[in-house]
Amino acid sequence: MPQVRIIAKNFMDMVASLPAVKLDTLYANPFICEAILRSLPPLAKKYVLQMLYIDASVPAKSMEEWVLPDGLSKHRVSIDRLVQLRVFTETADRKKETSYEINPKFRINLQKQLTYGGSLPREPMRSNSVPLPSMGELEKYALEQWECFLLHLISSSQAEKLTNFSPSMIKVFQRGLLSQREKEGSRLTEYGFQFLLMDTNAQLWYIIREYIANAEERGVEAADLISFLLELSFHETGQAYNINTLTEVQSSTIKDLSDLGLVRLHKGMKESWFIPTKLATTLSISLSDTSTRKQVSLKLQIGDSINLGFLSPVFVYNSSQEIV
Repeated sequence: MPQVRIIAKNFMDMVASLPAVKLDTLYANPFICEAILRSLPPLAKKYVLQMLYIDASVPAKSMEEWVLPDGLSKHRVSIDRLVQLRVFTETADRKKETSYEINPKFRINLQKQLTYGGSLPREPMRSNSVPLPSMGELEKYALEQWECFLLHLISSSQAEKLTNFSPSMIKVFQRGLLSQREKEGSRLTEYGFQFLLMDTNAQLWYIIREYIANAEERGVEAADLISFLLELSFHETGQAYNINTLTEVQSSTIKDLSDLGLVRLHKGMKESWFIPTKLATTLSISLSDTSTRKQVSLKLQIGDSINLGFLSPVFVYNSSQEIV
């Protein structure tokens, strides 16, 4: 029996893979610093807050004394994560004793965010100037958009009648999830089948990861895209935000995100605006908190079938490892 597994790389691993210069650029945004703090393991959060106002390095041996002996493994994991994200910088003295210090740019901007709060680059539009949907309507919209996306993985021709996905998103959908053969329509791969069995948070992470991964192919800086996605999670669900406050790249991204149900777009006589759904405002949690994502491991036998609810068809896993 083949065992199929998709383990999505953690979003913060992707952040950590950015060059040091781009990471420092991200940390110039106080909201990004707070999003990074939220993503950290509990012990790592404690270290950041404990050292936030210490303008000096702390010896590694001293930090080990902050935890009980049975907590050393979690301590090492936390330190590794902080170093990978360049939240901590590591130094060694002449005696080769290691010390850690919080990244100055990260420290200053997180201090500002936690002490004074901050304002987003855009404020919600006045409710009396634009019509706002109810929370129920917004939730229904997000669900319908997400179902259209899942339907696209099964039957492209049927999905096209329901939505108009942007070319950049189509490219992301097909990467690893759909296969194309000559004189045949698109078919779900084994990974596409497993994708449909994931919970929404895991599905969202998988798609956003691919969306970021091919950003440069669309002429977009990955760091800019990550910054905007994390910033979006601080917007208020159900409030309208003027699209004119977005850059050209952000405007294009918002259109793609609307296809997934993360935002709802509206166009008035003079202005256009977007309204974040819950999928958008919980984005940083979905992308960084592994406790909210299920890593699905399936044992599939030839002839096994699973009914996928609203998707209606029953899919059978066959020996060619495709869904028919």
